[in-house]
Amino acid sequence: MSPLQIVSLLLALSIALHLATAVYMLARRSGTGTAHAALTGAGAAATALGVYFAAIAAYS
Repeated sequence: MSPLQIVSLLLALSIALHLATAVYMLARRSGTGTAHAALTGAGAAATALGVYFAAIAAYS
C-alpha cells in the first residue's frame, strides 16, 4: 500500500469513528438504552465504511 492509501484509510476510519460516536450520543439523548444506542452507532460506522469501500471498489 502506498502512503496515500494508508492515510486515506486512516481518514475513513476516523470519520467512521466520529460518526459512530455522534450517532451513539444522539440515540442515548433520545432515550434509548445503552446497548441499542451502541448498536445504532456501530451500524452507522459500518455503513460509512461500506460506502467508502464501495467507492474504492468502483474507482479501481
